[in-house]
Amino acid sequence: MASSKFSAPPTAQHYLECGTEDCEKNCLFYCNPCHRPMCEQCRDEHQRSPDSKNHEVVPYRQRKRQLPEFKCLIHLNKDVDMLCEQCHVPVCSKCATKDHGGHTFIDLETVYAEKCAICLDEIKKIEEYFLPTSQDLLKSFKKDSTEIKKIMDDIRASMKAEAESLKRMVHSVTLQKIKQVDEIEESLQELLKSQDIKYNGYISYLHELVNKFHGYLSSKDIKTLMSEIIKNLKIDPIPETVKPVPPVFTAGQYSKEDVTKLLGRVTSPATKPENRKIKPMETPSTQLKPRWKQSKQDREKSDTKPTLSLSSSVTMIREYTLPGVGNVCHISLGKSGIFWVSNDGGILVQTDLHGNLLQKISTNGEHGYHTVTQDGDLIYTDRKNKVINRIKQDNTIIEFIKTGDWEPLSIHSSNINGDILVGMRKGIEAKVTRYNKTGKEIQNTQRDNKGKELYSYPHYITENINGDICTSDCKKHAVVVVNKSGQHRFSYTGQGLEFCPYGICTDLLGHILVGNVPFPSFSELVYFYEHNFCLLDQDGQFLSTLLAQKHFPCSLCVDDENNLHIGEFSSTTVRVYKYLQ
Repeated sequence: MASSKFSAPPTAQHYLECGTEDCEKNCLFYCNPCHRPMCEQCRDEHQRSPDSKNHEVVPYRQRKRQLPEFKCLIHLNKDVDMLCEQCHVPVCSKCATKDHGGHTFIDLETVYAEKCAICLDEIKKIEEYFLPTSQDLLKSFKKDSTEIKKIMDDIRASMKAEAESLKRMVHSVTLQKIKQVDEIEESLQELLKSQDIKYNGYISYLHELVNKFHGYLSSKDIKTLMSEIIKNLKIDPIPETVKPVPPVFTAGQYSKEDVTKLLGRVTSPATKPENRKIKPMETPSTQLKPRWKQSKQDREKSDTKPTLSLSSSVTMIREYTLPGVGNVCHISLGKSGIFWVSNDGGILVQTDLHGNLLQKISTNGEHGYHTVTQDGDLIYTDRKNKVINRIKQDNTIIEFIKTGDWEPLSIHSSNINGDILVGMRKGIEAKVTRYNKTGKEIQNTQRDNKGKELYSYPHYITENINGDICTSDCKKHAVVVVNKSGQHRFSYTGQGLEFCPYGICTDLLGHILVGNVPFPSFSELVYFYEHNFCLLDQDGQFLSTLLAQKHFPCSLCVDDENNLHIGEFSSTTVRVYKYLQ
């Protein structure tokens, strides 16, 4: 698809100049009566002047457009400067008195300014809504085209794999049947060979007997001849043999339809295609809303309750202390209010909402290395052995996924489709791998569309409600977000010079919450600097700082009641805050 090319409007210029003679400053204001652009200094002088102190001076973008000079076609020396309200035609002063007696008139410049304002509003709508929305839809077409090609390539690969599997199976069965035929042939040949030996021996016996009888005929000893003939007159009978019965081959009974069934089928879903969602154009009232409030369209897109929104303040509602861990580096929410919590030494404990210890195990994890699946099982990474383990609900531990040469750092189980997202590292390389719920690798994301490395050390990972993969990367000093197809959407690097993200989570409104630790090293300096929690929208725009404190915000988790749990590196305390209403 060819891309559209737009040129700048004919009135555009690289900057606006002041209209005062010998003034070279930039224009910021406009005098409507004088139709003159002016800088701030010239505006002040203009408004101090007795002749122009009552003039209407406005910001340049709010100026009235000057009516172009337009001569009357009937009275050639007169300017057209009025609009007849009854006839709705522009006229000059002579036309007004001669041809429009008793009619009322409006200043044409005022009407012209109103029409220009309408044009500007329409231009603004096109530039701010229709054009960006159309370009976004165009991008979505290209994205859909890429996804469809990938899906079709996968289907073709699957069909070829099925065919190759069937070929191997046919080849294997054919070899077995040929071996069976070979064995039957060998048995029949052995039978024929034994009969061949038997008959060769019998024929030799007959030849010897013939020679013996010829000897008797040439003998002149009548007495001996008579006795030998009587003695040897009996001839051994011809040996009995059997004729071998060869096997019979019966061809298989199958049809093209049978083969088609064996190789699977491709079907088009009966689901009716949905119209693409187009973001509604904002009205002036929605444009003036505070940045931290979501629009109605955003909430509908997030499929959340329309009454849920950010609270005007953040309130701590309780805190609890965790036994068995020296600090709280990661929190995973399980079912029925059960939490899995770990420290930086790989100690993993299971607790209830009040911090009561339910079980404790030792692992080789460090930061965001565990998550709870849709089935309620806990899965966690083993960096040392490069595997992902699974703790089933009966507390048995099984080896679930092997990651080869890659060291698994962080992990998250999708609440959307059960896929498993894993942040990995190998040497100086890093990537995010997606597995399905059975542990089959289905996607790898390592670079953006320009070939640039996206990750350095993805030590925390989560998923947003729109399917975006959100990764906290302390070495990149960034929150890296890619869409569900693995395409880079944005990287958030903080509002100031110091940004080092640690724990990360999302909520039902699509917000991204991340703990910011200015100094990433675990030295004593870390406790003397203010840390905070950044709140971003799902497009990476900074909304607010929820909390600022001296505690080290190492882990974050939003529970089923939309409360924010914050675990600290410096203690075993978890504080729970209410930030949504």
